[in-house]
Amino acid sequence: MGKNQKNTMKYMIIATIKVDGTVQRKDVVGALFGQCEGLLGDDLDLRKLQRSTKIGMIEVNLKNEKGKVNGEILIPSSMDNVETAIIGAAISTIERIGPCNSKIQVKEIQDVRATKRTQVVELAKDLLLRLVSDSSSTSKSVIDEVRSVLTTEQSQFFHGLTCGPNIEKASSLIICEGRNDVRNLLDAGIKNAICTDGAGEIKNELIELANSKETVTIAIDGDRGGEMLFLQLNQLMKVDFVAQAPVGQEWELLPNKTITKCLAMKEPAERFASRVSEPDSVSEPKVSKPPQQIIDYAANIKNLGAREAMLIFEDDSTSESIGASKLASTIDESEKTVLAIAYNGQLSKRMFDMASESGVATIIGTSIKAGEKPGDNVEAWATSDWN
Repeated sequence: MGKNQKNTMKYMIIATIKVDGTVQRKDVVGALFGQCEGLLGDDLDLRKLQRSTKIGMIEVNLKNEKGKVNGEILIPSSMDNVETAIIGAAISTIERIGPCNSKIQVKEIQDVRATKRTQVVELAKDLLLRLVSDSSSTSKSVIDEVRSVLTTEQSQFFHGLTCGPNIEKASSLIICEGRNDVRNLLDAGIKNAICTDGAGEIKNELIELANSKETVTIAIDGDRGGEMLFLQLNQLMKVDFVAQAPVGQEWELLPNKTITKCLAMKEPAERFASRVSEPDSVSEPKVSKPPQQIIDYAANIKNLGAREAMLIFEDDSTSESIGASKLASTIDESEKTVLAIAYNGQLSKRMFDMASESGVATIIGTSIKAGEKPGDNVEAWATSDWN
């Protein structure tokens, strides 16, 4: 399920499934759509609900043991609680999948918003504690505090490295590449940044400073050079988060609004490391294993010629092979909702933009072009990451 679907869902139907025989994910999905069709009328038809995004992508996770299958079904819903409960009751009536007896039991209907509210409360508590602990205004008058905002902070030096004035007393640290990056951050009011002066030899004093901080964020440019700087620093010092500039852009030229956005969208270092690899590295890069349905979708690629694509629809059926140049028009003309695109080739920004404009949440290719990333509403996978 892509990010744009997750963000609009209110409830999650969580059900268990047991089948007296061997079935695949597509058999279960087909049974859900087929056997619920006409059961509740047009207003609650699963296909129509998914086409209008009231029901998200159905996730089915199965485990085969001794000729029998059991697993879990997840159905995200943006409808109200009454309609969601009716859908849950409807899928519980399915007693056969193909020739096999089956039993589907709804374990719970989870209120996604309640989970988010809990997260908001915990985050608010953490922010409040940080605000109180970091406050240094007790020794200053209100007038002095307000006047300090108008003071233009000048860059300083820490063992020869250009930095802001607060790097030693602040509990957090931002590390960027060049001195102009630090100066641009100072212009944006950020005073706890320090540069490495390039990706050469990293000074021991900088390593010791980083290791003494509660949180360390690496601010890297939106190119391969920035990723290589992160990989180098990640081996030498404590790194908690990574804030990457937009593709092809550098921190020294970012406007204040973009600086704030990039820092707010910082990513945990461990997750970022799993997405990037270092050439000639002696250690294997961490690779995130995709969900089973993504692996199932990707299996269609072997049946495609070079630079050909296949559409995966809401009921897990697939289209004929399509040339890349006709992909957008074919999606527009399709009567079924397209859940994903399988493409036998390298994914690029052009493919990401096409998927985004066509409303397709998932795209799978053989690889992803270096330095290019999909937008927030498209989830991209490359078979080269797990094959």
